[in-house]
Order: sequence, then C-alpha cells, then structure tokens
Amino acid sequence: MENKRVNIKDVARLAKVSITTVSRVINKLPSVTKRNIARVEAAVAELKYRPNISAQRLASGSNNAVGLVMPGYPGIFHSFFAIEIIRGVGHACEVFKQDMVFHISDGVTPLNSSYMGGIIFADIIENRAQLEDSLSRHIPCLVINNVVQDVDVSYIAINNIKGGDIAAKYLLSFGHKRIATVTGNLKTQAGFDRFDGFMKAMDEAGIEIPKEYVYRGDYSRRSARQAAEFLFSMKERPTAIFAQSDDMAMEIIAVAFEMGIRVPEDVSIIGFDDSPLAMYGPIGLTTVRQPIFEMAEKAVGILHEMINGTRDTRLRLAMDPELIVRESCAVPSS
Repeated sequence: MENKRVNIKDVARLAKVSITTVSRVINKLPSVTKRNIARVEAAVAELKYRPNISAQRLASGSNNAVGLVMPGYPGIFHSFFAIEIIRGVGHACEVFKQDMVFHISDGVTPLNSSYMGGIIFADIIENRAQLEDSLSRHIPCLVINNVVQDVDVSYIAINNIKGGDIAAKYLLSFGHKRIATVTGNLKTQAGFDRFDGFMKAMDEAGIEIPKEYVYRGDYSRRSARQAAEFLFSMKERPTAIFAQSDDMAMEIIAVAFEMGIRVPEDVSIIGFDDSPLAMYGPIGLTTVRQPIFEMAEKAVGILHEMINGTRDTRLRLAMDPELIVRESCAVPSS
C-alpha cells in the first residue's frame, strides 16, 4: 500500500493560501504579507511538513540535475545493461530539459548530492547507506532494477523470477530434460531471481537438475567460457543451457563452435537481455528481453514528478520480460 506524505498542497489548503505563497514563505522570498507568513508557518507546524530540499533548489532555479548512481564493476562501459541504463536516463533527461550527473559507486564513498535535484539508484549493491542517507536528507530518490521491500522508496524493477521461468519453460517445450544453467552473480537480486525462477519451473516440471549442471557465473564472458568448457567436457553433457546474460550466451556459443558442437542441433542456448549481440552474432540468439531502456526512461519521468512535487505517493512497479525467439533452440538430437 502506498504511503501518502504531507506535501505543499496540503499546507496551502490548511493555510488557505496559494501554493505559490507557501513556496515563497518556505524559500524566504519577498512579497508575502506578515499575516500569510504566520498562516503558512502555523500550517507547516501543525502538519509537521518538512520541505523537500531539492524541490526548494529547483524552485529557485539552482538545481535541476538528475543523479544516476550505478555500482561499479569490471567492464561497466562494455556492459549492455549499463549502456542501456545510461542511454535511457540520458534520453529522458533531454526530453525533460534536465542535466544528468553520472556517479559510479564503490558503496563506501559518500555521495555529494548537493548538485542533484533527485537521484536514480541503478540497483542497490553494497551502497544501501548512500540511499538511506539521501532519503534522510529528503532528496527525491528512485531505485531501478531492484525490488526494495525494507526501505520506503519508489522502485521500478524487472520481474526476473518470471524471466527465469520463461527461459526454463521454453527449453522444456522442446522436450529437453538435460538442462544446465550458467547463473549471473547470485549476490545481485537479478541474478538470484533469474535462477530462482528457472529452478522453480524445472521443479514444477518434475525435472531434477544435477548440481554439476548449475555453474555459478558472474555475467562475464570469462566465467561463461569456463562454464562452457566444463559443461561440454562432461560425459553426459546438457542438451540445453540457460545463460543468464546474452554476453555469456554468446561466449558459450563461441566455445561450442570451437569444440565442433553445433547450435542448436547438438545444444540449445537461450540468453537474457536481448542485446544487439543476440541479433547479429554467428547465430540468432533466442533470449529473454528485459526492458532496460524503458525502465530507465520511465524512472526519470517519475523522478521529475517527485522533484516538482506533483507526486506524493510511492511507486512500486515490476516490468515484465518477454521471450524473443530466434535460431539457437531446437528439439534435442539425443
């Protein structure tokens, strides 16, 4: 249930003055009568209204920047996910005539948010303190790519459990029973949820996954190559593999070709993301598309409303992934 917070409209209604008058009093601007100042201050005290610092800056024309905080990891600027987030936020900022400030977080260094009207946190990985600190200072914040249950903050996420379920059921529909998976980083919510959705679907189908068919990756091509070499060297190798990112899926396909293993005749591969690699690789990759650009773009629109004071309720939204069928999956040959 969304929590309604006291906003400037409530103060204006109680004080029986205009929103502009309330804004002028809060920002200590001239041209307000002593009588109206007293009414606004009384309403603020009664409602325990705490003015939004960033909204005040915006009203005075001094701050209209959107901060994008992204946890740092190796290869971030070669990551389809990161590039799509940056592209989506940047495009929406251009539409709303806002500046974008990009910050790569190490999870430890405090944020200098004085120049940010609001902040988008692209996932919460070891930087929860930065989010909580920003919220405590009443800076409008929104989290993307993470379902946040224990902090009172808006979020827009991807339904990764459903994504894992989609991948498993598509491979099962071909009659595959020996299905392996190369996970993403299971310390991330996305990685854990994709794996959870996949395993639940397999369990519902009555198929037990041998522990050696679960290879813990980290979204990198390096981990995918190690996984592929291990899985393809098995005496009873899998007939299908769910790689939990397209980067890993394409590396597994590359290893298969190097070892003389045909895709999809000998092994079916499904990825996750729908990056350009999925379409233009050596074989069209069937994948689960997550709407990364749309998620980032929508986040800016919601944050814009929060900064301007036109949204006073929390948003909790999980966007659905979808199956994109290409050429990398088929009926098992054995």
